[in-house]
Amino acid sequence: MTSPMTVTPPAAGFIGPVKRSVTIAGHATSISLEPVFWHVLEAAAARRALPLNALIAQIDALRIVAEDPPNLASALRSWILSDIQAITSDTHSQQG
Repeated sequence: MTSPMTVTPPAAGFIGPVKRSVTIAGHATSISLEPVFWHVLEAAAARRALPLNALIAQIDALRIVAEDPPNLASALRSWILSDIQAITSDTHSQQG
């Protein structure tokens, strides 16, 4: 019999959204995301050798053409999760 997995809080604790201003296609907009999402977005931009605004603009362009576009913050969170899953999947397939 296996024991249930323990659920623990994030190492940095639970922190609410932080609002930042970004420029997309020459227009300033503010986005509220939790700090952990900002950190992951910054790392994703660095891996792609892009400024953070450029990565957000690319994600926004994909969001806009979606059949039922969510708000930008939701699109960013969804994209982050998808990106992490792709990285994890790639890592597992290279190890196997």
